[in-house]
Amino acid sequence: MHNRDQLYIGGRWVDSTGRGTIDVVDPSTEETIGSVPEGTSADVDAAVAAAKGAFDSWAATPPADRAALVGKLGELLAADIDDMAALIASEVGMPIGLSKRAQSGLPAGVTASIAKIGAEFAFEEKIGTSLVVKEPVGVVGCITPWNYPLHQIMAKVAPALVAGCTVVVKPSEVAPLNAFRLAELVDEAGFPAGVFNLVTGFGPVVGEAIAAHPDVDMVSFTGSTRAGTRVAEVAAPSAKRVHQEMGGKSANILLGDADLDTALQRSVMACYLNSGQTCTAHTRLLVPVDRKDEVVDKMRDLVEATPVGAATDEGAMLGPLVSDVQWDRVQSYIQQGIDEGATLVTGGTGKPEGREVGYFVKPTVFADVTNDMTIAQEEIFGPVLSIIGYDSEDEAIDIANDSPYGLSGGVWSSDEDHAVAVARQIRTGQVSINGGGLNIEAPFGGYKKSGNGRELGHYGIEEFLEAKALNF
Repeated sequence: MHNRDQLYIGGRWVDSTGRGTIDVVDPSTEETIGSVPEGTSADVDAAVAAAKGAFDSWAATPPADRAALVGKLGELLAADIDDMAALIASEVGMPIGLSKRAQSGLPAGVTASIAKIGAEFAFEEKIGTSLVVKEPVGVVGCITPWNYPLHQIMAKVAPALVAGCTVVVKPSEVAPLNAFRLAELVDEAGFPAGVFNLVTGFGPVVGEAIAAHPDVDMVSFTGSTRAGTRVAEVAAPSAKRVHQEMGGKSANILLGDADLDTALQRSVMACYLNSGQTCTAHTRLLVPVDRKDEVVDKMRDLVEATPVGAATDEGAMLGPLVSDVQWDRVQSYIQQGIDEGATLVTGGTGKPEGREVGYFVKPTVFADVTNDMTIAQEEIFGPVLSIIGYDSEDEAIDIANDSPYGLSGGVWSSDEDHAVAVARQIRTGQVSINGGGLNIEAPFGGYKKSGNGRELGHYGIEEFLEAKALNF
């Protein structure tokens, strides 16, 4: 059992002012594997006070020294990859083979990348008669989700610390155990007391206390659009900066000249990675009408061959959903797809055969989907793919952009210039060209209801800085 009974505030492990605890459940087994404190607004007050008290000294620390400490944390995360992957796999349900790359390897790499970029970052520039200095925004509240829990924390914490900010982290109560291990590594790395603080709890209590706090200068949020807009509402009276990375409903466009077999093989995991619990998941597959039947047949075979298994199963590609709440939600969307007239190609409601224990969902494909259907417009956050036909490339672009979201997408073509020309017309923060993967030095973020601001690379550091002009 991974029972944690204290919070990390001001460089020490301290008791919460509350008495409640939150259980953490392994979604593969439905068994409780640990618990964390149910934090309070008073705990947030203590954490913010510690962060505020540490800010002036940390902001005055030479940037190279700040970057070196973040780099040391990256090294500790890299050394802890196997244990951290196993821990997160048990919290989230991602199969261990994937977890080592996505859940622990990725955040270690992001932290190292930010440290390297931070060591070379220009915190001053001369513009005409002005010296422009870039200064840390202040105390930052980091509110993070459960689907890639450590990565989402480090995508905020690493650049914030390099920028000279101090942080108060509220991880998701669904998958918080990794954040406690991170706090131990922060302590081991030797960060000054108060630079990093950890408070667990529920969003309506701890999250809103952070967003509303007058001494929090910025909130960096990743999660659902509903929760993100609530954070912005609560933060608005204090006029603090709010960075939001929220939902997605990404379109993956197969152009008429695409290599179909390669595109479809890669498109399976572009939709189903982490059992579809990925904000950038390519959940709408747009295909030429005259190739639709061929696509449907091939996709059925590929999806039905995708191994489903527990987080401990090295050969599994799809694990369970994270919770019973998520399972119920995804089931309702699958039923809506059926009710609204989409053709169920494979999958459907209920659990896969032999997977009665655990929050497993049948990997599902719908065909004959129109873009006004619920399953084409709303973020399902499960392994559900909608195949949508189009008659022309202009129509495909219109369908891709006909969404309240704008986080990601994909374009496939045997002619790269052709793919790029189409990708430029898609209103999203990133577009994958012929299966191109995440670049941790490129900006990550969205348009429209997918949020504002950017993470990763030097763009991520810029998010946590204020620009001051010294005019001569």
